[in-house]
Amino acid sequence: MIVLGIESSCDDTAAAVVVDGREMRSNVTTSQAELHARYGGIVPELASRSHIQQIVPVVRAALAEADLTLREIDAISVTSGPGLAGSLIVGLNMAKGLAAASGKPLIGVNHLQGHAYAAWLHEPIPVPALQPASPAPPAPEESCGFPLLCLVVSGGHTDLALLKSHGEFERIGRTRDDAAGEAFDKAARLMGLGYPGGPVIQQVAENGGPSDPLPRAWMPGTWDFSFSGLKTAVLHRARAEGIYPPPDGGPDPEAVAALARSFQEAVADVIATKTARAAEEFGARGIVIGGGVAANSALRAALRDRSSVPVISPPPALCTDNGAMIAAAAYRYLERGERSGWDLDVMPGLTIGEAPSAPAATAS
Repeated sequence: MIVLGIESSCDDTAAAVVVDGREMRSNVTTSQAELHARYGGIVPELASRSHIQQIVPVVRAALAEADLTLREIDAISVTSGPGLAGSLIVGLNMAKGLAAASGKPLIGVNHLQGHAYAAWLHEPIPVPALQPASPAPPAPEESCGFPLLCLVVSGGHTDLALLKSHGEFERIGRTRDDAAGEAFDKAARLMGLGYPGGPVIQQVAENGGPSDPLPRAWMPGTWDFSFSGLKTAVLHRARAEGIYPPPDGGPDPEAVAALARSFQEAVADVIATKTARAAEEFGARGIVIGGGVAANSALRAALRDRSSVPVISPPPALCTDNGAMIAAAAYRYLERGERSGWDLDVMPGLTIGEAPSAPAATAS
């Protein structure tokens, strides 16, 4: 089953071709980070305009890289939520047009479920001449088994969900206010580090010395998260240490590095500890992580240190938004016989446990 996946939920325009929900034949992404950097965050109107400019070239590049034509594709999948409405509708209309023109099935995909299914992806396995085919790496349900605990942590979401079987997600925890990725962006702005915040804070924190720990919001009795108080604590410390507002000549680099390290440790500590405890509480046989913040090396290390079950983490390039994860998730929809109708619409507020829409038809 060859699936074309299209992703435009936020500020990355992406398309990919994936076989049987696992093997990536192509994965093309264009980033708008430079466009939004001057504003310190994503401007929705600019994002949707950029998607309009990029969507056709990106889809063409994905098909070309896979050395396939649209006729050879079995299904067209697209993110229909959650995300920015203006961005989502660009990808959705592109997918509808391709499906209508080719007569292929249309599959609307939950973006958050896509992040979880990034853990199933792998590069094509090279097969030398006259040699038996190399086996694909085992899928998470093969190496660990269900249920799996999924941590999706990104600029817009911080969710914990139990994946009981393919497509059966139950959300058990979420952020009560800001997402972890948003907290990284805001903290980076206070430290004068630019946008996006996640990669630059990780880089600066590597040189940070020890400092007083920042507060952690443990939200006892729940599996939920909160990062708004941590942002406020960063603001107060940045002011106290002369980092914000930036003084003439710029702040002390050592003070910035120490604050970046303290902030990153606070985020990683809470997320990793609560995720590991949830895995034990719900009997998860493995932890799957996804989303842009899941690329953070400190968070990955903390998770592996605290977890008593295997932690399955995609390569950093597959943690951020991409079309391959959408195609991988769509394959599971197709396995269940689900298809989307032409009335498929964008759903900006979709949660990880929800379907994008009621299927138009289900195989008997």
